[in-house]
Amino acid sequence: MNYQPVLQKTIDYIENHLHDTLTSEKVAAQAGFSPFHFHRIFQKETGMTATDYIRRRRLTNAALMLLYTDETIIQIAYHFHFNTQESFTRAFKKVYQLPPGQYRKIMSPIIHSNGGNQMDNQQNVKGWFLSGSHPHNYQMGRDQKVIHQGRYSGYLKSVTVQEEGEFATMMQQFKAEKFIGKRIKLSAFIKTEKVQPFCGMWMRVDNTAGDVLQFDNMYDRPIQNDTNWNLYSIVLDIPDNSSIISFGVLLSGTGHVWVDGVKFEEVDQSVPVTHIEISQEFLDEPINLSFEEDVLTGE
Repeated sequence: MNYQPVLQKTIDYIENHLHDTLTSEKVAAQAGFSPFHFHRIFQKETGMTATDYIRRRRLTNAALMLLYTDETIIQIAYHFHFNTQESFTRAFKKVYQLPPGQYRKIMSPIIHSNGGNQMDNQQNVKGWFLSGSHPHNYQMGRDQKVIHQGRYSGYLKSVTVQEEGEFATMMQQFKAEKFIGKRIKLSAFIKTEKVQPFCGMWMRVDNTAGDVLQFDNMYDRPIQNDTNWNLYSIVLDIPDNSSIISFGVLLSGTGHVWVDGVKFEEVDQSVPVTHIEISQEFLDEPINLSFEEDVLTGE
């Protein structure tokens, strides 16, 4: 069974209620499953329990408030449902290796040293490169303020898009040999703003001749307009004659897309593939060899 739609609905609910009381029963009810069944699915799909996910997202947002607001530590702790400042400090230090006060004191000058600009808009992001139909009309980089976990997210945004059909992708490529014969799942957390007509992840598997063996660009489940952080995935088989695996985040048209927590993992055959068939129709025989036939009428 494909649990992605249910999981995405649940994560969206969590993201919109991080400041509210979130019980296991309340979250599971959004999925329409028993708490036991839901939490088993959530952990399998995300690699963490729903409780851990909620706590990590609250701590991430707390870290941002420490850096970009003047709220006191105790106010931030209560805002994210920590009962005491001590419990907040213990949880925060476990993730960020520093207590909240020290984190604010050390990190704030570093963050604001570039005049308050939270986005590194240089095109050089280690491991990633910009491509597409009009890459010069787009920008990629790292963001220090809009993040899902950790200290940075990657982003891709339109800058000077002028015509319909323009697109760009921030992407990577690597050899397929370690994954031959396996079913691979690519997943990532994505957030969008004013995306039109669509964006999404993509993954492609090619052979040595450059022929496409497996492909998915989420065209049948596009991400559009404004969306909160949510988890998306692509699942493809890696055939025996695979040579190169390419993947990335695609933005078609205008908007701003953030990506964080990109992950590759092997999954078993019970996880359905998302491969999109790329079919070509061939004629039974060659035509118009004399170039005399009219294109429009065929006469």
